[in-house]
Amino acid sequence: MTAQGLGIILISSDLQELMGMSDRIYVMYEGRITGHFSRNEVTEEAFMGCATGGVQ
Repeated sequence: MTAQGLGIILISSDLQELMGMSDRIYVMYEGRITGHFSRNEVTEEAFMGCATGGVQ
């Protein structure tokens, strides 16, 4: 589907799954986007910081 130019939204709390299947990762906390990363720049520490309310 992505080869046809379509976007896919994957919702997961598993960082390894997100890194393996996503080009971009957006992190939400209490309904707000608290961080966004490319697959190559995301770290577990940054991801968890945003997932627990910190802002990137």
